[in-house]
Amino acid sequence: MPLGEAFWTWAVLGGLVVNASTTLGFLWLVMAGQVMAAFVVGYALSVPYNLVVAVGVWRSAGRADADPRWAGAARLAVVVGMTILSLT
Repeated sequence: MPLGEAFWTWAVLGGLVVNASTTLGFLWLVMAGQVMAAFVVGYALSVPYNLVVAVGVWRSAGRADADPRWAGAARLAVVVGMTILSLT
């Protein structure tokens, strides 16, 4: 997959949709007293998506046709994004 599609479509836009919806679901379930369901929605749904997307962006950045400057920036964004996700 081309780097631009992997990064902008799947990591940025898809990540925004997945992470926003799971965060809202998590908060709603916590307020409803459903802690285990909140954990499943908040982490078990979003973390696998983010890991697959991070690997996909990393591999797309390693393709021969990827601009080295954008490839490095995309890889840095993936590392920073996954670090921030792991801290929250």
